[in-house]
Amino acid sequence: VQLQASGGGLVQAGGSLRLSCAGSRSIASIAFMAWYRQAPGKQREFVALSTNGGGTNYAESVKGRFTVSRDNAKNTLYLQMNSLKPDDTAVYYCNTVPASLSWGQGTQVTVSS
Repeated sequence: VQLQASGGGLVQAGGSLRLSCAGSRSIASIAFMAWYRQAPGKQREFVALSTNGGGTNYAESVKGRFTVSRDNAKNTLYLQMNSLKPDDTAVYYCNTVPASLSWGQGTQVTVSS
């Protein structure tokens, strides 16, 4: 499976964005999928997890603001991001957990203050 993230952009603090991660084929059998992000000068970090059983988990920094979901019929993982902060500025990627697929280019999210 190849994954392609999209939906990033420039938004003001307090705004919202929805990211999509489209799989080249079915993602239904992938037990754990996640969003990660990498800010300039920092290591890539975990953001949110989706299990194929409907479970979710979030990094503390995004709890209550971000929501991860998946649509197996569309082979797509989503990340709804609300109440965005400048600290959320990063390139966002999707991958399995543990990460076993190509990272791809990700999608840039820039939050202005």
